[in-house]
Amino acid sequence: MVFFITEWLSADLVALLTLSALAVAGLVSPEEALAGFSNPAVVTTWAVFILSVGLSRTGVAAWIGRQVLKLGGGGEIRTLLVLMLVSALLSGFMNNVGVAALMLPVVLDICRRTGLHPARMLLPLALSAHLGGMTTLIGTPTNILVSGILLDYGLDPYAMFDFTPFGLVIVLAGVFYLVAVGRRLSPWQEDIGGFETSDHDMSEEFAIEERLFVVALPQDSQLDGYSLGRSRIGAVLGLNVIGLMRAGHTALSPDADTILHGGDRLLVTGRVDILNSWNRTPQFKIISHHIPPEYLTSDAVELVEATLPSGSELVGKTIEQLHFRQQYGSIVLSVWRNGAPLHYRMESVVLQQEDRLLLQVTKGQVEVLKNTSGLDIHPAEVEKYLLDEAITLIKITPGSNLCNQTIAESHLGDAYHLGVLGIIRNNVVKLLPVANETILSDDQLLIKVRPEAIKILEALHRLEIDYDAHPSYTDMESDMIGLQEVVISPQSSLPGKTLRDAHFREKYGLSVLAIWRSGTTRRSGLRDMKLRFGDALLIFGPRDRLHLLSTEPDFIPLTEEGQVPPRIKRAPLAALIMVAVVLTAGIGWIPIALSAVIGGTLMVLTGCITMGEAYRSIEWKAIFLIAGMLPLGTAMQTSGTAQFLANAMVDKIEPYGIYALIAGLYLLTMLATQVMPNPVVTVLMAPIALSTALDLGYSPYTFLMVVAVGASSSFLTPVGHAANILVMGPGRYKFSDYFKVGLPLALVILLLVVFVLPIIWPL
Repeated sequence: MVFFITEWLSADLVALLTLSALAVAGLVSPEEALAGFSNPAVVTTWAVFILSVGLSRTGVAAWIGRQVLKLGGGGEIRTLLVLMLVSALLSGFMNNVGVAALMLPVVLDICRRTGLHPARMLLPLALSAHLGGMTTLIGTPTNILVSGILLDYGLDPYAMFDFTPFGLVIVLAGVFYLVAVGRRLSPWQEDIGGFETSDHDMSEEFAIEERLFVVALPQDSQLDGYSLGRSRIGAVLGLNVIGLMRAGHTALSPDADTILHGGDRLLVTGRVDILNSWNRTPQFKIISHHIPPEYLTSDAVELVEATLPSGSELVGKTIEQLHFRQQYGSIVLSVWRNGAPLHYRMESVVLQQEDRLLLQVTKGQVEVLKNTSGLDIHPAEVEKYLLDEAITLIKITPGSNLCNQTIAESHLGDAYHLGVLGIIRNNVVKLLPVANETILSDDQLLIKVRPEAIKILEALHRLEIDYDAHPSYTDMESDMIGLQEVVISPQSSLPGKTLRDAHFREKYGLSVLAIWRSGTTRRSGLRDMKLRFGDALLIFGPRDRLHLLSTEPDFIPLTEEGQVPPRIKRAPLAALIMVAVVLTAGIGWIPIALSAVIGGTLMVLTGCITMGEAYRSIEWKAIFLIAGMLPLGTAMQTSGTAQFLANAMVDKIEPYGIYALIAGLYLLTMLATQVMPNPVVTVLMAPIALSTALDLGYSPYTFLMVVAVGASSSFLTPVGHAANILVMGPGRYKFSDYFKVGLPLALVILLLVVFVLPIIWPL
């Protein structure tokens, strides 16, 4: 529980560690530890993911969603009512997150046409998806799990529509609350104009015009003849070049190979103050261009040579891939190859057999390197490497942007193409500085740098801001160039990575101008910001590349035009398959797990989806999470833990009556699911609820229904459920918005659980 709440480790890894600990401790047998991966609940869950994407890719669900706009008629209340009922209906048979992702472009299109702000619609969309998931067995993994736990206890599982009567009560009550009260708690109390069918509103929402300005290259600029990529304008100054203006013509979204000329004017987004600071104060001044290699040695540091022998495990890898500094405790100064030294961009050099590496290393580490396989260490012939041609001594000037930053934060290597080999401070030389070493004013740095890089940095000081130019977002678009807002999808591999790590610009040829996260817009330092699921990104570039981005599973475009065209001809087949799955499972002809697997297989066989799409649709993190945690439920049952906790609950609450016990069970489950994954809460609470019911002589079906509803009531925080996070960026929500709207809804459901559920499922 500590790991789940703190998120020190990913949830799926915690589940696998739980499985491993239970097996090693002997609390479950090896067969029981691994049984979760073949558990019908797990099989049903991943099969439903496939069925959901089949309905999505063939356009069935989108067609249903588009009817919202027609039925809504433009009025807010009517539109909101239809939207929530449709999303609840879809969520009964599709994954909740899939419904939210599918309906996002539809809702935003409604908002553009009606002038409503998305915040009025998107949170109700996510909440109604939660509510709709409570209406059928396959509506949410929580329902599937509680049904499977009944089976594990030797009881008949829930049928397909056993959840429907009480689920419909919850949906109707929840929709009524959201229309009558919840929408009044929305962070946007007034309609906001400008939400029309246009990309312009995106630049306004992200306040791009505040950072849009023009810079000019002097006629005699040293950047004349350099490509835009080599100019380092983006890396060093944090500027996104939107367009290049020359001879009265503007070329939007110039690529990295575009050649600059003196007198060019650049339309850019970025921070004017950083450029002004750069122009006012030189970041450093050069002390000497040629420093002898003796400066790189001391009583504790020496230079050695390492040869890659035949069969070395380092051959074919780059120094960056090897994490050479961290793994071998040394810096590669140069590589001797084909009779000449290579000095620059060492991290990207692919090592070859018989390469000789000149290393800067502590004397204590030399013995370690000698015992390292893949490297032959011997004294260095330093003179032949001509290091004095590559090493420069610079001094950090007072007021420099580099002051008080660590070496890692300054990005001297990536942005400036400078490799820091040593720091001289107060006449004391510190060699092999670590990445978290702070750079101070008046420090002298021993650096390895191309002469060309110094020339470029000097040229950047001469960029001039054109204060007479007043560009607007209309200058950023054309028939070929445009803007697109996307969110990070649940299946994305990007969370935890930066745009730099993902090589976003190189891979897609597009620029990220802003990121909306947790109620704020970030427009600077984007390349080094670790991405999160649910981030909303404003992307700029050629429209054909923007369209190509929509085919990537990492992103969900927020316009219907940006979506991949559905396979409309396969829509009847997909709908028929889904109906068959529901009916065969509903009448009990085929178990739901088998029915769902057959349905998913038919989705692929009939061409509704490809096998690759089927694999990508499965949230493997959720599957491993559930499979890894199921043995804990078994251990809680067999070890007596569930009985122990049930007795504790009964002792504390049962004296206040059965209704208090039901309320306590719901509240405990509901609160836990705000900070832990829903399946985990279900696995923890279901055995306790079952033991409590059996001990007191009550129906286990009623008590497990309380757990299922409580575990699906993740309304209070954005991190409670992936659907909540997904709408956070497009809706511009803050953390507090979820609590403000979700708490009354949770209390409404509490009343229903206490007073209505026992009528439908007698105690």
